[in-house]
Amino acid sequence: MKVKVLRQQYPGATPYWEVFDYDGPQDISVAGMLDYLNYNDDIVNDKGEETTRIGWECSCLQGICGACAMVINNVPALACETFLRNLKGKVVEIRPLRKFPVINDLVIDRSSIQENLKKTNVYIENFKPSEDEDHAHQYAAAKCLKCGLCLEVCPNYVNGNTFYGAAFANDCYLVVSRNSEKSGKIRKLYGEHFASSCSKSLSCMDVCPMNIPIISSMAKLNK
Repeated sequence: MKVKVLRQQYPGATPYWEVFDYDGPQDISVAGMLDYLNYNDDIVNDKGEETTRIGWECSCLQGICGACAMVINNVPALACETFLRNLKGKVVEIRPLRKFPVINDLVIDRSSIQENLKKTNVYIENFKPSEDEDHAHQYAAAKCLKCGLCLEVCPNYVNGNTFYGAAFANDCYLVVSRNSEKSGKIRKLYGEHFASSCSKSLSCMDVCPMNIPIISSMAKLNK
């Protein structure tokens, strides 16, 4: 199997494709495959040329941290939850998420997600829930990993603009549902940074690894 990786040595460097031969087990995840390729001290590409280890990051390897988000065969996904047995063809193509600055190879800077929340103060603060709490939906929305996959596929999101994407809208819902005193302010921010620009392609729901029903959060906030 060939593994084609879009590499970039440091921020601002010119990206380039490098191909590796993979002859390991097939019943593992893409994360496991990257570990396998990086295992030896002497790393070579498919041309037999010495090269450096592939840069990527992870924490849990159990689909709950979101750190290993990348684009695999043109599909944004978590590497730890994407298995070789489910991929078609003899070539696995991997590249970093394009909506975020690249630090090294597949490692990206997702700090803009948290910075947008900090700028707008979209945090629960004092716990003062509404009388008619929807606990099931609150639990689902709270599972957001901030992995960035929803922003990668969003046709409206560009890093640095005023549209903050589904991850922001999801947190707006959580704050409104858990602190009724901030409802008016948060709904206004939701309108400015999400609702006014969202084209409702709902591609965010298609790639969300936690299957968060963002359209339900939107409906509740749009009331």
